[in-house]
Amino acid sequence: MDNLLELKSIQKYYGTRGSITRAVNGISFSVSEGEFIGIMGASGSGKTTLLNCIATIDNVSAGHIFLEGVDITELKENQLARFRREKLGFIFQDFNLLDTLTLGENIAMAQTINRTPADEIDKNVAEIAQKLNISALLDKYPYEVSGGEKQRCACARAIVNKPRLILADEPTGALDSHSAQMLLETMKSMNEQLGATLLLVTHDAFTASYANRILFLRDGEIFTELVKGNNTRRQFFGKILDVLSMIS
Repeated sequence: MDNLLELKSIQKYYGTRGSITRAVNGISFSVSEGEFIGIMGASGSGKTTLLNCIATIDNVSAGHIFLEGVDITELKENQLARFRREKLGFIFQDFNLLDTLTLGENIAMAQTINRTPADEIDKNVAEIAQKLNISALLDKYPYEVSGGEKQRCACARAIVNKPRLILADEPTGALDSHSAQMLLETMKSMNEQLGATLLLVTHDAFTASYANRILFLRDGEIFTELVKGNNTRRQFFGKILDVLSMIS
């Protein structure tokens, strides 16, 4: 597998010279195409800041991030907008759906912005909705469906443009346990059946156990990593808990 994403000595500092907070302090790692990676750590460990730097929502203070060999830390503002639109998919904790649009229209929005032909948009939305088992929901509005159904819609929206990388920030945080499990099965399917490369930030060990590799952060640095390998998800879950007990 080729490296899709590569981070080299990423640093992110906040504050002034007299009082600097090192949110991310010299992090380097790579992500292969088709991987499902989790990023874990206690509150304040730097995991969301790191995700925001990869998402180009935040600028790095030092270091470089490469996606498909392109240094995204060097992109101009007009290039960044296009990069986010074409290369990245996002799944947020609070869904970020527009209440005035149906779920189908929410999924289609990214393609509409990209000026994809209407008949092609309809075909793509129907196809991804079928794969994620939400075809019956496309004409409903966000307020008419459950949190879990909203989040599966958000997954469909994230993947309909076939982005190179999908970034998920605490995607199960607002869901009950049943909805969370359904969502995680959906994300696993996106990874295994659709070939999506996923980078997931979570504080929850059960959620993280669906990933194939986990990076644990502490004080803005990588503390250790776990690879699922041949472990069952239950065995992997146990190992995740062991590491969390060391860094909490």
